[in-house]
Amino acid sequence: MKCKEIIKYLEEWAPKAVAWERDNVGLQVGTDERQLKNIMVSLDLNINVIEEAKKKNCNLIITHHPLLFNSLNKIDTQTDTTSKLIEKLIKNNITLYSAHTNLDFTKHGVSFQLAKRIKLQNINFLTHLSEHQVKLAVFVPEENVDAVAAAIHSAGGGIIGEYSHCSFRLRGTGTFKGSDASNPYVGKKGRLEKVKEIRLEVLIDTWKLSSVTAAMKQAHPYEEVAYDLYPLKNENVNYGAGAIGELETAISKKEFLDHISKTLRIKNFRYSNSKSDKIKKVAVCGGSCSNLLNVAVKQGADAFVTADIKYHTFQEAESKILLIDAGHYETEIHSLDEVQKRLKYFLKKDYNSKVYKYKGSTNPVIFYNN
Repeated sequence: MKCKEIIKYLEEWAPKAVAWERDNVGLQVGTDERQLKNIMVSLDLNINVIEEAKKKNCNLIITHHPLLFNSLNKIDTQTDTTSKLIEKLIKNNITLYSAHTNLDFTKHGVSFQLAKRIKLQNINFLTHLSEHQVKLAVFVPEENVDAVAAAIHSAGGGIIGEYSHCSFRLRGTGTFKGSDASNPYVGKKGRLEKVKEIRLEVLIDTWKLSSVTAAMKQAHPYEEVAYDLYPLKNENVNYGAGAIGELETAISKKEFLDHISKTLRIKNFRYSNSKSDKIKKVAVCGGSCSNLLNVAVKQGADAFVTADIKYHTFQEAESKILLIDAGHYETEIHSLDEVQKRLKYFLKKDYNSKVYKYKGSTNPVIFYNN
């Protein structure tokens, strides 16, 4: 197996197309054509991660945070830390891949794992992404509609939430008149034909569009396929930012703060006052998500757990919601368990490769205790 097969599998879950447009996700260093040995997953990359990968015979490292986020003006292996890491990866034939905001925005990704970690139920996105879908409407002879629909669905079209093979079908009459150079599937060239057709409508994620339309055309009997593509602005139920859910029972603010400390295994965190002493509905977002504060308030959350919160954001939250800064590393690290679990499942049937999670901590933040 090559590294690119692992990458393809990951991107079926967390597609690059949903990442923040200014993010740098995907292959960072090396080649995806490399024959896979073992895999190391880590939140960040540092020299210790590479050394542990070498000991475990890993030639693919998958991180959440990209090593290369900003453009490099030079590769200075004498003084620059990033350059030194690049050199180390190349010399040891290790491929580096990062799934960052695409993992943040996917179902069961970073925020969903944070929500599960603090034992929320009925978890959904805090807010959904939009403008990542198109509607395909194609006109097919009645007797061929099932075959065309099957091709579209096999290529990834028609997925809405937990449902696949979603479509809408409407009967009608199609007309056409072929030129002398045509080769019509129905009727004769040069004659106006009327055919009973089905208007088949399917929702498609934009990054699947080329493969879906190619499969549709391959299965369609017509020489010239009539179809329409409609860009959509509706919410994508499959991708979004943050997560929201409920505790099994309402608890006091003090109990909830203790609950956060225990479930996230943290002793120090910042929080604001809240309007209510009872916490039931909770919004979360792994990493820096202060921009979703008002969304959490509008959704009726009693508390919002995220990281990297500024002073004035705490001021804004006072009397509105219990706002908790649980730490960037601390709110994202739990997603590695899900990445590791999925990769192990993918590999367990036919391959002997192992998936390791970095045992140390890559957290650059240290708390001082006097």
